[in-house]
Amino acid sequence: MPSTPLASVLFVCVHNAGRSQMAAGFLRHLAGDRVEVRSAGSLPGEQVNPAAVEAMREAGVDIAGAQPKVLTTEAVQASDYVITMGCGDACPVFPGKKYLDWALDDPAGKGVEAVRPIRDEIRTRVEALIAEIDG
Repeated sequence: MPSTPLASVLFVCVHNAGRSQMAAGFLRHLAGDRVEVRSAGSLPGEQVNPAAVEAMREAGVDIAGAQPKVLTTEAVQASDYVITMGCGDACPVFPGKKYLDWALDDPAGKGVEAVRPIRDEIRTRVEALIAEIDG
C-alpha cells in the first residue's frame, strides 16, 4: 500500500445526496486508501437520499453516515479528478485537473427499485476509474 494516495477524486452533483454519495461510497469501498475521496454539491441537500442509502446497503457499502457538503473551490483545487454528475456550470474549472462528466439519472424522489440501476452504473464507472488510476 502506498503511504500517500495515488490520486484524489471529487464527485460533484447538485444536492450531494445521491449520485455523488454513491460514487464516493463505492470508490472508498473498492480502492481503500489508494485514492483520496471527496464529494460535494452545488446546492447540497439536507440529507443523503434514503433510497440511495438502501441501494448501497444492498451492495455492501454503508453511506448512512454521509452528509451533503457544499462544493468549494478548495475541494476542486485539491483534487486530481473532478467528476460531475449534472451540476453544469456550477463547477469551477482549473488547469491540470482531469474533468469527467457522468450522465446519470438523478435518483431524487425515486424508490430503491429505480435507484438500483443507477447504483450499478455508478459502480461500473467507478471500477473503470480505479483501473485508470491504477494504470
